[in-house]
Amino acid sequence: MGLTTEQLKDAYGRMCLARAFERKCEELFMQGQVRGSLHMSIGQEASAAGTALALRDSDLLITNYRGHGHALAKGISPRAAMAEMLGRVTGCCKGKGGSMHWTDMSKGILPANAIVAGGLPTVVGAALAGKLDGLDRVAVVFFGDGAANQGATHEAMNLAAIWKVPAIFICENNLYSEMTPIGKTTTNKDLAERAAAYRMPATIVDANDVEAMHAAVSEAVTRARRGEGPTFIEAKTYRLVGHMIGDSQIYRSKDEVEEWRAQRDPIRLAGDKLIARGVTRAELDAISAGADATVADAAAFASASAFPDVSEIFVDVFEHNALN
Repeated sequence: MGLTTEQLKDAYGRMCLARAFERKCEELFMQGQVRGSLHMSIGQEASAAGTALALRDSDLLITNYRGHGHALAKGISPRAAMAEMLGRVTGCCKGKGGSMHWTDMSKGILPANAIVAGGLPTVVGAALAGKLDGLDRVAVVFFGDGAANQGATHEAMNLAAIWKVPAIFICENNLYSEMTPIGKTTTNKDLAERAAAYRMPATIVDANDVEAMHAAVSEAVTRARRGEGPTFIEAKTYRLVGHMIGDSQIYRSKDEVEEWRAQRDPIRLAGDKLIARGVTRAELDAISAGADATVADAAAFASASAFPDVSEIFVDVFEHNALN
């Protein structure tokens, strides 16, 4: 089932927002305003947008250290997100989480996890909680091809299958586990093959095609809401930037990257679809300009916000049990 033209324009806008946001983060990082590391998902925006359009606000999402696009597509405030990047008190985690730990419970975005595969056990618990409470809710987790080799991944998938929880496992296979080509870490042609070990339905999707991604996630959501349990989605994609800022990318050729950029850039592909439906280039430019304006506003807001006071250093670190 394809997206309507209005839905596809919505998806295009979400992808443009994610890319503009990360480009601004890159700029601010080079200026020394973003501390720590920065892992961008440029080239993977369709995976995020297609997924988010298939979810409700009440559905839960868990992302990882390359999760800015996921959270923005799900509806996190760009202002709160940028303020978090700059460590400001107005950030979504009060400036204490930074790039890798965004959360917004009002949008169903559970705390992101910087540990490889750390979100998978959590998504099983979140999905189980919804099932036990009788909620019509699904829980989605994003993870990379490197995380597919972690023991926590298989423990989580096994439990999800046994308990038939409404969880969706989305493996964004961008061909490189940090700097290691996938052929050096696994013998599987397709990582989706592994779901068969748990008798879990699996599908492989071109995750640079936002409509294909939306269709795959929508089908998994429908299964989950019917009480038929989890689904594994292998979202085949490609990041057009390094693993993190400063990555020399000696593990792949510039020609390979440029070929993907020229032929499989998800934003360009979605734009081509819209033009084929009669949307003008001027309309697309306006959507892109709107995303740029939103990001500029977010950056100005974040820069004008205060840093957390030192007295806040231990606030929100521990939860005290009031029961005697």
